[in-house]
Amino acid sequence: MPLSAAEVSALEELDHQRQNQWTGDERLFNYYRGQQRVEQLGMAIPPRLRQFMVVVNWPRVVVDTTVDRQQVRALILPGEETADPRLRAIAEASNLSAHLRMFNRDRCIFGRSFMSVGTNPRNGNLPLIRVESPREMVAAIDLLNETITVAARFFGVTATGWGPTHATLFMPDYTVWCRRDDGQPWAEVRRDVHKLGAVPVVLHLNRRMSTEWSGESLMSDVIPLTDAAVRALTNMQFTQEAHGAPRKFVTGASQADFTDAQGNPTPAWEAYLDAIHILTNPAAKVGQLEAADLSNFETAINIYGKQAATVSGFPARYFGLHTANPPAEGAIYADEAQLVRSIEAQNDEVGTTLGWVGGLALRFATGQWVEGNRVRVDWHDPATPTVAQRTDAIVKLTQGAKPILSREGAWDRLGMSEAEKDKERQYFAAELNDPTIQLANSLLNGSTDAALGNA
Repeated sequence: MPLSAAEVSALEELDHQRQNQWTGDERLFNYYRGQQRVEQLGMAIPPRLRQFMVVVNWPRVVVDTTVDRQQVRALILPGEETADPRLRAIAEASNLSAHLRMFNRDRCIFGRSFMSVGTNPRNGNLPLIRVESPREMVAAIDLLNETITVAARFFGVTATGWGPTHATLFMPDYTVWCRRDDGQPWAEVRRDVHKLGAVPVVLHLNRRMSTEWSGESLMSDVIPLTDAAVRALTNMQFTQEAHGAPRKFVTGASQADFTDAQGNPTPAWEAYLDAIHILTNPAAKVGQLEAADLSNFETAINIYGKQAATVSGFPARYFGLHTANPPAEGAIYADEAQLVRSIEAQNDEVGTTLGWVGGLALRFATGQWVEGNRVRVDWHDPATPTVAQRTDAIVKLTQGAKPILSREGAWDRLGMSEAEKDKERQYFAAELNDPTIQLANSLLNGSTDAALGNA
């Protein structure tokens, strides 16, 4: 079934936008994978020796370290203080914890990331939340209301490399799955009329500025320094291969001095490794040149690492700058203060986006919009305190005649998930019904009462 003229026009405009972003996206993706092409390796290395290039993958360090510290603890409805069980069931059905890592990884690499919400054909009460690749998904934005008016995902290629062959068009009231063959117009394959009233796609932009509707890669600050470090490492390897080993020289010798007893020429490598040279010319000399000093390359790479730490807010040890003695716990915590605060700020922004995703999911599940279409996201602490530090602080807050932290509050501080807390509640309930424990408690209370009576 052919599409309408408006639908075809929307697909063509969005596909043109995707093509314009493709070159920049591939460049960023190659930097994350450590497969970038450094255009200028320096004057010391001929272009034909590019195979000597050594990549230091600082962009991946920046992205993966940030993503690893972003862990959702609970999704909470407006006005509530505990995790919503329905949202938790939806998140678990969609494997949201794993998908969220992909979502944040896309955000950090490309500067933008997408999530879509759709009907679950197996269970209508558990809609599916999926991460869409920013290299495939594009959206048109209503700048006045800051909402998505239409979005599309393009994918698939033919055997001849022509594409895209498939597309999914997301409209406010319906979703259309489309296909086209070589040289043919888009045709409808399937249509889902959901009457949602909103495009079921959410876009997140990293480091968005107030005057723009575009995002910036988290790697942008370290990419130039990565290229500089690659040049230094590549030059060091080339220098090591060419001048790293000491070289010998011989003066005043003839070709006959390098033959064996039968008059056969001595191989060059054997003559080079010989500890004793027998020369017939008394004026001949054998000497050795000093090997190249590579310490200047180490100094340069350390400088680039310090600059990468400065622009990214990461501790310098993430870029290979380690001290002789490992830092103490307090020093680690202080060293990561800027990194932790940066991730907390990113969590605030990502949490807003996830709130809209949760609202869309509940709309699919219940048919009702959440008030303000907002769901609050509670995050785990992105810092790295030791278990001993965290436990000691929590124990001090829960002890005493008037503790200021409840048992459930202590569980939250410990970072326990909702599933873990449910399991602990079951354990406590089982203990209350255990006759052995009840007998022990009664004996203990009796001893306490007797002691108080004697006093």
